[in-house]
Amino acid sequence: MTLMPTDELAPLQTTEQLVQLLERSRHRSERPDGPDESARPAASERVGILDHGLQCAAVLRRDRPDDLELQVAGLVHDLGHVAVPADADGHGRHGRVLFADLLGERVAALVELHVAAKRYLVTVESGYGGTLSPGSVRTLAEQGGPMTPAEVVAFEAEPHHLDAIVLRRADEAAKVPGRVVPGLDEWIPRIEALVATRRILNTRP
Repeated sequence: MTLMPTDELAPLQTTEQLVQLLERSRHRSERPDGPDESARPAASERVGILDHGLQCAAVLRRDRPDDLELQVAGLVHDLGHVAVPADADGHGRHGRVLFADLLGERVAALVELHVAAKRYLVTVESGYGGTLSPGSVRTLAEQGGPMTPAEVVAFEAEPHHLDAIVLRRADEAAKVPGRVVPGLDEWIPRIEALVATRRILNTRP
């Protein structure tokens, strides 16, 4: 299997490119059904990437209504699966590359850190592992399992690690088949507002 190195990904430059990537995720899941019954994901894992992102963004909008960057990070956090489908375990790193230019460093960092946040919570919070969906339990081992003490220290030193934990909890709560939440059309103006604000700030002397 040949994987695309992260440094070969083209960062997104326009809202239109991001919307196209979101549309591509509409009928995609993190991991397709396996060839036999035992390999098939549970019902919670059959929520498509777009529906999962919309649910996650809705949870974050409810819990952190004044934090648009965190909400948008929730919407886009799994799009690395779409950009590089052969490298599921690297989807956070790929997402960071995709979004840093368009959505800013904080959104990009949160997208990357949501993977490590799962490992962190399993390590430091008794009982957290029992709240994980079957798919998250499977990928936990592939992503490195519980953190070492040195990894815990490194994660806690990340400027956005607390918000990454908030994103991680919303991620786990956003896997309900059929849940009705605001659709992509409602999020496009919010994304445009975030991008416009960043461009204004970047042009100030």
